[in-house]
Amino acid sequence: MFYEFRKEITKKESVNPHNNCLVAGYITVDELENAAKHLFFDHETVESCKSAKNVFRSGIEIYEDYTFTELKIIDPVHYENGDNDNTDYVSLYFKRDMLIVVDVLDTDGSTKRKFERAIKRFTPSTMTLEKLIYAFFDEILNKDVRFIEKLSLQVSAIEEDIIKGTPDEDINITLLQLKRKLLEMHNYYEQCLDIFETLDANENDIFETDSLMYIANITQRITRLREDVDSTSNAVVHLQDAYSNYLDAKLNNTMKYLTVLSTIFFPLTIIVGWYGMNFINMPELKWDYGYLYVIILSVVIMIVFALIAKKLKWFK
Repeated sequence: MFYEFRKEITKKESVNPHNNCLVAGYITVDELENAAKHLFFDHETVESCKSAKNVFRSGIEIYEDYTFTELKIIDPVHYENGDNDNTDYVSLYFKRDMLIVVDVLDTDGSTKRKFERAIKRFTPSTMTLEKLIYAFFDEILNKDVRFIEKLSLQVSAIEEDIIKGTPDEDINITLLQLKRKLLEMHNYYEQCLDIFETLDANENDIFETDSLMYIANITQRITRLREDVDSTSNAVVHLQDAYSNYLDAKLNNTMKYLTVLSTIFFPLTIIVGWYGMNFINMPELKWDYGYLYVIILSVVIMIVFALIAKKLKWFK
């Protein structure tokens, strides 16, 4: 579906490239093939829209009168619902007074809803291409700040558990999942920055110079989001080091207790070995109270060594 911006927004089934008004379109790949003939879009770009890529940063192509790129969108809602693989994918054509969004993969219709909200953000008669791009990406990035904040709070909670000595058993899996999310979001923002830095350069002169501030504003916002993600990612790396140190300290503490116990029971080993030799002239072997004597001797030695260990603070 195409939308013409005059005094009000008008829906059109097809696009007329000679209309003297701003045009926005959210179309399927089949609709693109029909529209590309009238808009003179390169055949290779149309073919590229027929499948979603598995990687970010697929590249930006600059033509004489339009710019083409592809965008893999990370929706925080998918991450919060545990659906890490459900990402949307669109192709974008930026042309003077025209923005075309091609629906390559939008399983839940979320990107289309964001586009529909974006075209209603400003008054139709004052809407410009720069404002439209700003509104569309503002809708896409709307929930990212809160999502990154939640990740930061999760990292802080894990750090607190490590300091208290009560980390979860599956903390390594949690940290790896966090690293994966943050790495994907870093690549996502790098992809967005590539797009907006190219648009801001305005090499094919499709934007009005006075309105490029809208492009610059989104660029600055994406830069801050990327910095927040990188900061949180560094915190996760430090957490992994802290958890490794915690495990080492826990192991050392266990070895310390085992060493103390070995020290306490070592004299008993000597006593057992001593009386286990069964020499004929050992008087305790024929003594009626020999067995009781060895028991009492062993208990006394254990108590004495335990008191010495406590006094020396070996158990701390």
